[in-house]
Amino acid sequence: MSNAGKGKIERKWQSDMIVDLIKRYNFPYITMNPGASFRGLHDSIINYGENEPPMLLCQHEEIAVQIAHGYSKATFGKPMLVILHNLVGLLHATMAIYYAFIDRAPIFIVGATGPMHEGKRRPDIDWKHTALVQGEVIRQYTKWDYQPHAIDGVPESFARAYSIMLTEPHGPVYMCYDAAMQEEPITYEVPQPPIGSVDVPAPTMPNPEALEAIADKMVASDNPVLLAQYVGRHECGFENLVELAETIGSPVWDANSSLNFPNRHPLCVTFDKSIFETADLIVGLDVRDWEKQTHRFSVTERGNLTGPPASCDHVEVGFAEVGISKWAMDYGRMQPCSVRALGDTKLGIPELTRLICQRIEGNAAAQEKIAKRKGAVAKRHDGLFAKWDAEARVGYDSVPMTPQRLALEMWDVIKDEDWVLTANTLKYWVRKLWNFDKAYRHPGQDIGTSTQVGISLGVGLANKGTGRLVVDIQPDGDLMFDAGALWFAAKHEIPMLFVMYNNRAYYNDWDHQIHLAHERDTDEAKAHIGMDLFGPDPDFAGLARSMGVWGEGPIEKGEDLGPALRRAIEVVKSGKPALVDAVTSRITQKAFHA
Repeated sequence: MSNAGKGKIERKWQSDMIVDLIKRYNFPYITMNPGASFRGLHDSIINYGENEPPMLLCQHEEIAVQIAHGYSKATFGKPMLVILHNLVGLLHATMAIYYAFIDRAPIFIVGATGPMHEGKRRPDIDWKHTALVQGEVIRQYTKWDYQPHAIDGVPESFARAYSIMLTEPHGPVYMCYDAAMQEEPITYEVPQPPIGSVDVPAPTMPNPEALEAIADKMVASDNPVLLAQYVGRHECGFENLVELAETIGSPVWDANSSLNFPNRHPLCVTFDKSIFETADLIVGLDVRDWEKQTHRFSVTERGNLTGPPASCDHVEVGFAEVGISKWAMDYGRMQPCSVRALGDTKLGIPELTRLICQRIEGNAAAQEKIAKRKGAVAKRHDGLFAKWDAEARVGYDSVPMTPQRLALEMWDVIKDEDWVLTANTLKYWVRKLWNFDKAYRHPGQDIGTSTQVGISLGVGLANKGTGRLVVDIQPDGDLMFDAGALWFAAKHEIPMLFVMYNNRAYYNDWDHQIHLAHERDTDEAKAHIGMDLFGPDPDFAGLARSMGVWGEGPIEKGEDLGPALRRAIEVVKSGKPALVDAVTSRITQKAFHA
């Protein structure tokens, strides 16, 4: 019997209870690719739950997870819900879940399995789609997983999963629901988490004595450097770090796993690794990877590192080894520290600022040292940006355009808009040429090929309706993994601008082969084999149009790019996605990362 035109139906099925929990925790969207293992939940969301929150169809489970990943980054930690079909959908999504785990993205993943009751399995397919236990496949890179055996275990485990997901450091969780259980009727009342109960514990304040010791060291230091990685995961972190830096007069290096510090601030020295050569104190603020930021290293010589002087002291405020994987080694090399204050920088940085103010008040010598250091760092900062501006104009009229010219042309068009950059930074050139002046301008650096278009869509979804211009610098190789993702933007009317960073290659790896050819004295001309994306050249504008996205290009001349971008922005402002295919030359990286 049809329910069309009727009012809200009463809870009847066990899958209806899962919908009540989804609503109880205020998830804004559900991304999914359909599958019969959660047909009971699917029906409940649409009919019992009236499609609130709305289900958003994706072409691949990996994209479904990545959209939730990008959404959480752009909203400073607000989670979405993802549904994955059975064992096979989960296997499709594994890489995206892994990247969400290492990037501390809170995602509530719901899966389905079984039936676990052997007598209720259909021949063949139900057996192939059942595992014992399904969460085992991702247990090493999720914060928690659970597979309740009866509806009685669903509310409590759902509440626990939500709390674990949003307890710092954040990360993905996985709940797996038996297909037969979803389709069973509710025959008795199962208690829900009570309204008014705390969903997530309060943040952790770092140890006061440890913060006192760090403040003492910072005031005594002649050349301190602030190194921040995840501080900006809270919106307040951006301004908190500015206040701390200005109070102590310290240069700041932003590792950009989130946007931690305004790049045009006179105390920003990001990308100038020489700042660490004279450092006598490095203050790590929510840092996971110390080494990449502070050391110079060779592309071809593994283990060849040069870093800060041996006399340099290290201290940290953050989560240290909390949440460390027993399997993946994303934690990097351990950095010995003289003081480690375990806790949330959201609380720790303001307290550190207060303690430093307390120590320098009335201390003329300390105030003079800080003022002198500020002036020296500001001069260094201005010199860096002048140098980068000059370097960006080398080969300005080249055809195809240089990536630097692409960055300059884009900035000229968007600088007067209220813009957001999604992921890719053109080998850091946009951070050297644009002005990242607000916490929401960028949710953090991209984290690898086959992740960027999905994360970018999530950033676009998070900013839908805000009036901001969302810009995705979209690598060609990355889009080739998930070309159907463009359809998602058109289907769900996400107004965002895709600008192709199209060097017609998987050039990061091609570049490695060039350096190895130099190292081994082999033929550099063969380095492109297995790397190039030409012959035929993908038609990205045509691809976009086939997916319902406005498209223009390919464009090789920098002078032609500005007008095309302005036409595309008009489309975006009308509420639709648009793509401009910019073809660029290839950047060969230096053999030694300085």
